[in-house]
Amino acid sequence: MLWRYVFAPPVAPPGIAEFSGQSLGTTWLVKVDHDLLEAQRTEVRVAIEGALDLVDSLMSTWRDDSELTALNAAPANEPFRVAAETFDVLSVSQAVSEATDGAFDVTVRPLVSAWGFGSGASAPEPPTEEVLAAARARVGFRNVQLDPEASTVTKARDDLTIDLSAAAKGFAVDEVARAVEALGFGRYLVEVGGELRAGEAKEDGEPWRVAIETPDARTRSIFGVLEMTREAVATSGDYRDFYEVDGVRYAHLIDPRTGRPVGHAGASVTVIESNTTAADAWATALSVLGPVEGYDIAEASGLTAFFIWQGENGFESRATSSMEARVSNLASRN
Repeated sequence: MLWRYVFAPPVAPPGIAEFSGQSLGTTWLVKVDHDLLEAQRTEVRVAIEGALDLVDSLMSTWRDDSELTALNAAPANEPFRVAAETFDVLSVSQAVSEATDGAFDVTVRPLVSAWGFGSGASAPEPPTEEVLAAARARVGFRNVQLDPEASTVTKARDDLTIDLSAAAKGFAVDEVARAVEALGFGRYLVEVGGELRAGEAKEDGEPWRVAIETPDARTRSIFGVLEMTREAVATSGDYRDFYEVDGVRYAHLIDPRTGRPVGHAGASVTVIESNTTAADAWATALSVLGPVEGYDIAEASGLTAFFIWQGENGFESRATSSMEARVSNLASRN
C-alpha cells in the first residue's frame, strides 16, 4: 500500500521538538509539543527507536530472524506461540477480514506477488490463469486460527504466508505513541509511513492539523486538511503503485475474493479511528471494496471514513455520517 500525508505547517514552530528516521522500510516523524531538555530528547528518541525496533523484529516480512518469518516457516496444524503485539495485530486483521467477508486478508501475499507487486515479485505483468489459480489456492484468512488464551496461531496449510504490512505500520504508530506517553509527554503527533496518531491538543490549545493528499498519480497536492486530537488516521489508495499493459491499468490493490486487482474507480480512502492499527486495516479494506460497496459497509459499521475517486469531471468525494462533521473542517482544495 502507498499513501502519504503532508504535515501542516511543514516547519515546526518553536517549542515543538521533532524526531525523524527510517524503519520498517519507510520513514517516520514524531513531533512532541513540550520543552525538552537535551537529556529528555535523547530519552524520547531511544523510546521511539525501541518501539519501532520491536515491531520490526516481530512483523518484518524481509528479516530472516523476525517472528513473522518463523511463523510462516512453521508447519501446518501446529499452534505457534507469538508475542502479544503480533497477536494483537492478527486479531484486528482477522476481525476486519470477517467484517468485510475477506476483502482484507493477511494471506493475500501470493496474489500480490503473482501480479508483479511486492518484495520478490516478478516483473510487472498479468499472471497466467494457471499461476493465478495456484496463488489463489494459498490465500484465505480462514486458514489462520487464533487462540487468545494461549496466544497461538495455527495455519491450515504449510504454504500459507502471513503478511501484516497492511496493519503493522499502524501498530508501530500506536507503539511509538504509547512509548512517548509513558515518558509523560501527551502532546505529540506520530507518523510512520503515512499513518498518523495525534495526542492531546498542542500547548496553545490548537488541534494537530494534517493534510490529505489528492489521489493524483501525476502530481502532488493537498485535497484538504483534518484537525486531530487523541485519535488516529490512515489512508490507502491505488493511485501510485500500478502498471499498464496493452492499455490496461493494473493497481497494486488486490481483491483477495477475486484474486485480481480492484476494478472500481476508487482512488483513496481515509479512516479515522481511536487507534492506528484499526485505521490502517480498515483503510486498506475499504479501498479494496471501493466507493460503493466500501461506503455501505463503512456506514453500516459506524466508521469515520472519507472516500475520494476519479469521476468523469474530476475528483469526487463522499463521507460517512460520522465523518460529515469532520469534512466541514477540510480546507479548500488546491
